[in-house]
Amino acid sequence: MRVAAILLAAGQGSRYSAQTATPVAKQYVTLGGWPVIRHAADALAPHVGLIQPVGDPALLARALEGFAPEGCTVLPVVPGGETRQASVRAGLEALDRLPEAERPELVLIHDGARPYVPASVTEGVIAALGAHAGVIPAVPVADTIKRAKDGIITDTVPRTDLFRAQTPQGFRFGLLRDLHRAAEAADATDDAALLENAGHPVAIVPGAEDNIKLTYKEDLVRLERLIGPTLLPRTGTGYDVHAFAENRPLIMCGINVPHTRGLAGHSDADVGIHALCDAIYGALAEGDIGRHFPPSKNEWKDADSARFLVHAGERIRARGGMLVNADVTLICERPKIGPHSEAMRARLAELLKVDIDRISVKATTSERLGFTGREEGIACLASATVLVP
Repeated sequence: MRVAAILLAAGQGSRYSAQTATPVAKQYVTLGGWPVIRHAADALAPHVGLIQPVGDPALLARALEGFAPEGCTVLPVVPGGETRQASVRAGLEALDRLPEAERPELVLIHDGARPYVPASVTEGVIAALGAHAGVIPAVPVADTIKRAKDGIITDTVPRTDLFRAQTPQGFRFGLLRDLHRAAEAADATDDAALLENAGHPVAIVPGAEDNIKLTYKEDLVRLERLIGPTLLPRTGTGYDVHAFAENRPLIMCGINVPHTRGLAGHSDADVGIHALCDAIYGALAEGDIGRHFPPSKNEWKDADSARFLVHAGERIRARGGMLVNADVTLICERPKIGPHSEAMRARLAELLKVDIDRISVKATTSERLGFTGREEGIACLASATVLVP
């Protein structure tokens, strides 16, 4: 039977973002060198003929760029709706617009934030659809369940016959499409509820404890252990210095810092980013910033150093690695770095596509000694620890 999968990525992941203060929605967080949602798509591809992504077209297209699994067609992205139910319907309607010969008979609905789905789970769902109109994978509730109000337990809920629902959930395509079209409310938390409310029995097949939905910060650590290869820590250090110059802006760690003078250099002379790039390249044993962006080339004249750091982050991901921590120490008498350090941390985290808590920016003086003490320039020390296979 023709099987398609709708891959949902329209959610904002507010619970995850609240814990990590990351501007990146959880389905686009880097995991094992790729966005979380790419892993989810990769898990589905061997079992389906079509994948219909639903979410922000620009973000999803970027996350799935180059993803062309053998035997599976990835359809153009469909914009998501305000609710999960609306997003599923958008995906169903897109599939329904396909020529009849290509339209699926079965459809799987999968959360883009579930990147690790054992093949046995998906195979079990599809196999059970031979006898049932709807099937979900689920795991029995093992812990004692308490109901509470205002922080006080009100009663204990018997856990007998309780299950935790997972995805991918599978359905007969025509039935699910029609139920979505007929639904009056738009607040169903999963598609099985639509079948249940309409009186259609929904079967349960075994899920998997490792089929984790990325919801909290701790979930990412568990997923990194499951998906990533054995990673080894490697540390690099970087050092850079630039002299002060008149009539130039002072750019440090990607932030324009108000000051009477800027720094001299071939590019924008961002001493913080230059040192951090060298630290990352050093950890990867890939030389230094001059190897990748030679100052002899006019292409990099007055260039925004943000481009250099983006490249360094891409090199980590291309190696299948991840940045564990970056520490930047700026050495100068003036200007004061403290008022700008949080903005610098945020900018470096944005460029490297990591949570801000992996980035440290601090400063010190040289007690009026040496060229930094005489305010002739600014120096920077940086270190970076990465995990790579």
